[in-house]
Amino acid sequence: MSTSLLNAYDAYCKEARLRASEPRRYVLEIIASANKPATAYEILDELGKKLKSPKPPTVYRALDSLSEHGFIHRIESLNAYIACEEGHRHKGSQFMICDSCGQVEEIHLCSAPETLQKQASNKHFSVQYWNVELHGQCGQCAG
Repeated sequence: MSTSLLNAYDAYCKEARLRASEPRRYVLEIIASANKPATAYEILDELGKKLKSPKPPTVYRALDSLSEHGFIHRIESLNAYIACEEGHRHKGSQFMICDSCGQVEEIHLCSAPETLQKQASNKHFSVQYWNVELHGQCGQCAG
């Protein structure tokens, strides 16, 4: 688990005057310590070990908040969540997903947002958010 990510979350909440609720912090801890993307119900199961009888809305509210503030990413094709790499909070995301072992690696194509935004503007399209997922096999599975 990444204690520096949790510390960054605590500092961000304090600076932004946001409430760092116990369930949100636990959800971030669960996602950060997972060795693969975690679904909402996997998170709910783990959260049940820390809180008494948590309900799905608790998890979904935490996921929405953590995602909105850039601490986690939703992997659309897996309907699962991973922690954002520390120090690189942003709106657009790019991932390499191994279809064999399920590993997900966040990659940083920092010029991609400008390129995508320019293409969208040329078509009079307003981008709210974006997510690029590359599916294939990781080096370990392929080789």
